[in-house]
Amino acid sequence: MNATTKALTRQMLEWIAVGPCDYAEVMEAWRTSCPRLSIWEDACLDGLIDYEPGSGKVILSEAGKVFLSTPRELREVGSSGGES
Repeated sequence: MNATTKALTRQMLEWIAVGPCDYAEVMEAWRTSCPRLSIWEDACLDGLIDYEPGSGKVILSEAGKVFLSTPRELREVGSSGGES
């Protein structure tokens, strides 16, 4: 996951963490047709969010909570952030 994707994923997870959101609301805000910015799709594949079928709410999974609780510096270790 590159730095831009990490930042957007964090932003989406922080938004969802405020309170359970309706699936339709999340789709309106985060769905994209740009394959390079598939934040919602990547978060689903990475197991960062859960969907409650009965209530239609999107919530953070345990992995999503861990992602948010991990300091940014630790998540960015190994990413290419060097100067050119």
